[in-house]
Amino acid sequence: MEIREIFDEKEKTSISEKVLNALPNWFGIPEATLDYIEGVKDKPFYAVFSDNKAVGFVSILVHSPYTAEIYVMGILETHHRMGIGRQIVNTCEEYCCKNGMEFLTVKTLDEKNPDEYYRKTRLFYESLGFKKIEVFPLLWDECNPCLFLAKYVG
Repeated sequence: MEIREIFDEKEKTSISEKVLNALPNWFGIPEATLDYIEGVKDKPFYAVFSDNKAVGFVSILVHSPYTAEIYVMGILETHHRMGIGRQIVNTCEEYCCKNGMEFLTVKTLDEKNPDEYYRKTRLFYESLGFKKIEVFPLLWDECNPCLFLAKYVG
């Protein structure tokens, strides 16, 4: 596995489209998925390659000189449970430290929605040291309460 920073907008959208469309259990709302695919163009972007094929990616949204957010991340299911998620989050932490940022955040679906896939997502982030900060019950919509997590990396 190799993680590479991607600068080309077309390559960013191509990789994110391929990966996100292959993950309907996490990215099943077409409009939201399209927003993510378009939104990666102007953000830092790292892709994970296996045999020169992209199998995952992360895009980072910088909020301030102190904080960045995992804007969107996806890893093909065939490559889950292989340590790739941990490596790519480590890459985000390194990005933050290199740029003098102290916090890395992420938003995901709160446990008030019993979705099994997102339960695993929350456990993943918690295992990496992210802490539950706040729930925004209407940020996305009533059925999809947003859980805001943060990790001190500085």
